Amino acid sequence: MKKLILGLVLANLLVACASEPIEEETQAPTAATEPAATEPAAAPAETATAAPAPEATEAAAPVVEAAAMPTETSVHFPFDVDAVQAEDRATVQALGKYLSENRASKVRLEGNADERGSSEYNLALGQRRANNVKKLLVLSGAAESQVTTVSYGEEKPRATGHDEASWAENRRVDFVAK
Repeated sequence: MKKLILGLVLANLLVACASEPIEEETQAPTAATEPAATEPAAAPAETATAAPAPEATEAAAPVVEAAAMPTETSVHFPFDVDAVQAEDRATVQALGKYLSENRASKVRLEGNADERGSSEYNLALGQRRANNVKKLLVLSGAAESQVTTVSYGEEKPRATGHDEASWAENRRVDFVAK
């Protein structure tokens, strides 16, 4: 009985933490209670229709298509969003192509979040971000066995400030060659 009550209290706490209003405008509004599988399908369709996206996509592709896999690259996300943005798709797809051509190469995806929200929520958000990048890598030709994911949530910030620029830098998935 105690476990049931504790489970209900924790579930309500997570729902309460996730229901905070979004402080910044995003391209694809998401609800924290939606399954992660629905967001990547919905958000890319909306962001793909924006006119500037193809130009940004073309510019990002040559960076990753170098002869060797970069040792560290990052993909950034808007506040409370786990879908890969249009401007970062070319980078992820180029890395997926590289992995498909170099089956001995492996990469670890490290999901991160900014300091806002609870530790548990940020760990889950970082994991959803890493999993969605992994899905795009696999769709781009990488084998699932080449890609591992881990979430650090808010525990490994790149920027230590408490402003929007720092938070934006910390909302990311890092590609780390293994």
